Amino acid sequence: MGYDLCRFQGEIDEELCCPICSGVLEDPMQAEMCEHAFCRACINEWLSRQPTCPVDRNSLTPSCLIAVPRILRNLLSRLSISCDNSAHGCTLIVKLDALASHLEECEHNPKRPMPCENGCGFVIPKDEYKDHNCVRELRTLIHTQQQKMTELKSDISEQNIIINELKREIQLFKDFMRAMRVKNPAMREIADQMERVEVIRWSGTLPRARVTRWGGMISTPDDALQMMIKRALSESGCPPHILDDLMENCHERRWPRGLSSLETRQNNRRIYEKYVCRRIPGKQAVLVLSCDNTHMTEEVMVEPGLVMIFAHGIE
Repeated sequence: MGYDLCRFQGEIDEELCCPICSGVLEDPMQAEMCEHAFCRACINEWLSRQPTCPVDRNSLTPSCLIAVPRILRNLLSRLSISCDNSAHGCTLIVKLDALASHLEECEHNPKRPMPCENGCGFVIPKDEYKDHNCVRELRTLIHTQQQKMTELKSDISEQNIIINELKREIQLFKDFMRAMRVKNPAMREIADQMERVEVIRWSGTLPRARVTRWGGMISTPDDALQMMIKRALSESGCPPHILDDLMENCHERRWPRGLSSLETRQNNRRIYEKYVCRRIPGKQAVLVLSCDNTHMTEEVMVEPGLVMIFAHGIE
């Protein structure tokens, strides 16, 4: 809607007024064909009811509206207008193009945001400041956040149910594939490929590791240490079909010929630098998976990979 004429100093040319609301044009738009100008809000509301120009009744649609000429915008910007907050005590007269910036800073603006000086951190409209209560507002905020947390927990719970159900279905499908591959060579190849892809995907979720002290390797871990590493592997998402094999391969008795004794490990120390190692989360241990180390020979690599546990020296 347009600006009230009584707010302006001096006479206002009727060319600067909206034919619909009779106020001074606010955010004006022009009909492309007949060049009649209107407030944007006024003409949009008018066209929502009937697709004609309010002045000459020629056909008019929103797509036919264009920006008014620069000369009209310049004439409007030079008009002097009283502040919107004159009823609240502001006596300032500003140019129309400066009105918006003045309103943001006008000290008489009842909706001017003011920070609470009592320490709660809220920003309150000026006309609501006297009724502001920090404790009440904080309680309301806490209650709102608690409701959101409850809703999020409920959503997470529902998502977990769905995820667990999907995992169960996937596991059933895997079991079916494994059962079928015993009798069907084609199914055997599909199942093997699925398992390889699963290992590669899991490998990609583990961060790369660098061993700084190969001499800190524990080649004969005890049962308690193996159980701890096995739990960490399982929690990291290790595919179940390779978990036991990996744990068997954490002891030197299952290592390939090039690593099977302290002497051979010392002789082949340069080979270690070529391993692609993955960090076992939270442990001083690494995975050397065969899918990551296709460049290594059978002398220093086994399927599905090696688990190397260290006393120290993992980055």
